[in-house]
Amino acid sequence: MKQFRLKPNISILDTCKEFADAYNINEKDLLITSEHTYNEYLKGLNLKANVVFLRNYGSGEPSDEMVDKMYGDVSKTDYNRVIAIGGGSILDVAKLFTLKNISPALDLFEGRLPIERDKELILIPTTCGTGSEVTNISILELKSRHTKFGLAVEELYADTAVLIPELLQSLPFRFFATSSIDAFVHAIESYLSPKATPFSETFSIKAMEMILTGYKNIAKNGPQARMPYLKDFLLASTYAGIAFGNAGTGAVHAMSYPLGGIYHVPHGESNYAMFTGVFKTYQKLNPNGKIDTLNAFLADMLGCDKDCVYDEIELLFNHLIPKKALHEYGVKEDELSDFTTSVIEKQQRLMANNYTPLDWDMVYKIYKELY
Repeated sequence: MKQFRLKPNISILDTCKEFADAYNINEKDLLITSEHTYNEYLKGLNLKANVVFLRNYGSGEPSDEMVDKMYGDVSKTDYNRVIAIGGGSILDVAKLFTLKNISPALDLFEGRLPIERDKELILIPTTCGTGSEVTNISILELKSRHTKFGLAVEELYADTAVLIPELLQSLPFRFFATSSIDAFVHAIESYLSPKATPFSETFSIKAMEMILTGYKNIAKNGPQARMPYLKDFLLASTYAGIAFGNAGTGAVHAMSYPLGGIYHVPHGESNYAMFTGVFKTYQKLNPNGKIDTLNAFLADMLGCDKDCVYDEIELLFNHLIPKKALHEYGVKEDELSDFTTSVIEKQQRLMANNYTPLDWDMVYKIYKELY
């Protein structure tokens, strides 16, 4: 029996001031954000919350080491509500600080700490990609394991997700590009997942439609053409988050994790590096299944033949960021077998959501072709 859930309450507000007024920010709140977001949007609001900047604890993708350092400070703070305003890294980390047992984070992610929730959680995205505000997943780079890993449990759902389009106005174009590509991959992978339902498919399709519409305008009119579409991109990201929160993501995400974990490639960009290789493989292995319906939808959106939709998507995405071969990130050819083994052994939570099964040899072949 397939099920569909929409866990957090979701509200849309135009400005951060409206949010501060509506949610009574006070001394018992732990506000996790970035220094840029705080100075740009929050500093003038005179919030009484305890403010923590994630980047004070490290750079790059969030890791277990960063969480442990942050816990050393936050554990001294008395708070009963966590408010996170940021990109996926900040939202994913903030989820953990609603739990009673957080550190060592490696033990938490590997099941050696009991998971108990005792804080309220409000999540507010500042990018249009992760969908983390509506999922129960926290992803960290586990430094000693040399990979990224996701913890997905009921206790990590937010109580409330708040969408504030104002927060996307200062998002640099490159971060807009990588985050929105991430949202597109969430939507398309969840659509083909065997766990998809008619409900999740509706959110997947709408997210893809909104993102591709915006991309076509950017390709025609340049990066500034995104500005009138910021609310649409923010909504599309949340729609995609709802879809993959129910149906999951698959091999694109699983195969991107070694690239992100070892070479610190931004998540959306590492997904893009894998995306067309995985989907062209799906199409070869099972062209007459659900992917045929998907390709017909994409062909209609892109104005091309069904057989070349992934080439057309690549051309469209290249207007945002150019696609790179794996060797351009510094990956060595002899690492590809290690990447493959890591995916097969550590990412079965994601690989179970593949459109069609991919074994070790198939995964290695994809890496090799993308190299």
